[in-house]
Amino acid sequence: MGDLLLVRHGETEWSATGRHTSFTDLPLTPHGEGQAKSLAPLLSARTFSLVLTSPLARAVRTAELAGLIGTVTDADLHEWDYGGYEGISTAEIRRTRPDWDLWHDGVVPGPQHRGESPAEVGERADRVLSRADAAMTRHDGDVVLVAHAHFLRVLTARRLGLSPAEGRLFQLGTGTVSRLSTEHGRPVIAEWNARP
Repeated sequence: MGDLLLVRHGETEWSATGRHTSFTDLPLTPHGEGQAKSLAPLLSARTFSLVLTSPLARAVRTAELAGLIGTVTDADLHEWDYGGYEGISTAEIRRTRPDWDLWHDGVVPGPQHRGESPAEVGERADRVLSRADAAMTRHDGDVVLVAHAHFLRVLTARRLGLSPAEGRLFQLGTGTVSRLSTEHGRPVIAEWNARP
């Protein structure tokens, strides 16, 4: 079985300032485009049986700039739906909810999106992992997922057999590649937050 590579998209204006960004489809900053281009050497030597990307422009553009070809968009790779916290930073939320924690408290409904609980994000992650495992079983090669920080953190927790909320343990920077592999038949983190 191959490895599962996780690519977090490059920097956007909101990721640079810590604002929760789910459905707001922001472009990469010039720095974010540079981050995405710099990932190409980390990915070019691998053979991929499946390349999936979030449908949001920041992820699609990152995949393109990183030299990934044959990408397929997958709605399940969308970032956590932050509901009423879209565009708001954790510091701003804690002005009115001092003990708020995304991983345990989730989000409040917003005017356009109701938001998701950690368990709901975990269900999407499980579906993506099922598709990735099927591709790695059928074909010789790795699978790469180009997506978003909180979603990929939940996916990592689920891959390791942890609850979705344990994604809180895995900080993930913009424009990075992480690799989930196996050791003695068990899932492991083989590489995390790699940059050239």
